Amino acid sequence: MLKIAKVRKKGLGYYLGLEKGDEILAFDGVDCIDELDYAYVLSATSFSMTVKGKDGEVVEVQVEKEEDETLDVEFEPQEKIRTCHNRCLFCFVDQMPKGMRETLYVKDDDYTMSFTCGNFVTLTNLKDCELERILRLQLSPLYLSVHTMNPDLRCKLLNNRFAGRIVEQIKRLAEGGIEMHCQAVLVPNLNDGEELAYTARELFQYYPTVKDLACVPTGLTKFRDGLYEIADVDKPYCERLLDLVDALNEEFGVPFLLPADEYFVRAERALKPTSFYGDFSQIENGIGMTSKFQKEFEDTLAAVKGVQKKKKPKKVLIVSGVSAAKINAPLWEKAEATIEGLTIVNLPIVNRFFGETVTCTGLLTGEDIVDAVGRYMEENGKVDEMILPADTMKEFEEVFLCGMTLKEMKKRLKKTKIRVNRDGGAELARILLEK
Repeated sequence: MLKIAKVRKKGLGYYLGLEKGDEILAFDGVDCIDELDYAYVLSATSFSMTVKGKDGEVVEVQVEKEEDETLDVEFEPQEKIRTCHNRCLFCFVDQMPKGMRETLYVKDDDYTMSFTCGNFVTLTNLKDCELERILRLQLSPLYLSVHTMNPDLRCKLLNNRFAGRIVEQIKRLAEGGIEMHCQAVLVPNLNDGEELAYTARELFQYYPTVKDLACVPTGLTKFRDGLYEIADVDKPYCERLLDLVDALNEEFGVPFLLPADEYFVRAERALKPTSFYGDFSQIENGIGMTSKFQKEFEDTLAAVKGVQKKKKPKKVLIVSGVSAAKINAPLWEKAEATIEGLTIVNLPIVNRFFGETVTCTGLLTGEDIVDAVGRYMEENGKVDEMILPADTMKEFEEVFLCGMTLKEMKKRLKKTKIRVNRDGGAELARILLEK
């Protein structure tokens, strides 16, 4: 059901007699669930609406419109989202300490958010009628946390006796033309090795409707008391995994399996070229992010002619997680060789908050950044500028995981100019090239 919040004067809805407070119950006799139903029906030039007025009267309204015309109405927000019914052995939310941003504790598992925002979902809370709705509305692509195509093993991994239904669900979605991007969070000795090979082959039978399978390491924090014991991965493990991925991709003839960047870092292997990742559809999953960043950075540097010279020497501190600091160090050397007068401080921030096993930049807290930068400057003196990656903060708000705001960070790091890099490698190179 959609409740009308506003009707624009002289719009189509206005002329159809719609008013604020009216409720749209159905389109063409099919129950209206949310705005996806509205978006779907707008593709038609003729349809009917079942509308309940403020007085409780229910009427049928016939709509005739132009192809690109809307009803010119706004709806009240629907804030309720479908939440997760699982207790996954590797759940990151279960490893979150108290006192962080409230939204970080929400276990969303909403297929509508998968289609609209790219959130990964398990489909364990999906009713048959909802699956039929996905097919009817062609909600594609979906991002699915598959983890394994072995039904019994998936029930164990997700602690949900209905989790094995994923095999039939993916089959029906593929037959219905729904494109899918899949992921497997790999738990050592459970869904890796031969189990991963089995999962990949089962999914690849639906290629290219199933577009790819991301292989992601389990995120392990220090807050795992009472949780399933999971070993961290080391260099030999990552080498074996990458060898398996290469072998399977060779078997398939396409880069179907996409390993997370972290595996390359820990295996101390060269990253795949950007061409390997296609349109970077899984970049938010840590897949190909580093390759893309490095290529953008190097291309921007290569576009300048000759050695650039600063008006005066400049010392820049670049903040990142341990993994990024290690793998990007050669880039900073290239920048220093290209820009005379530039000194780069490559500062890896150890994640004290979540634990040293968490090495990615996006999970750094403001407190850890302030402490590390403060210690550096106490020991080595101030820098001219500090560059902070935008992915350490909330997407549309300058607040860190711990709740610290960027404004508060600037107060804590007095007299330190802080620049936020919001556009990857290209923007970082442009910042460094500034005279």
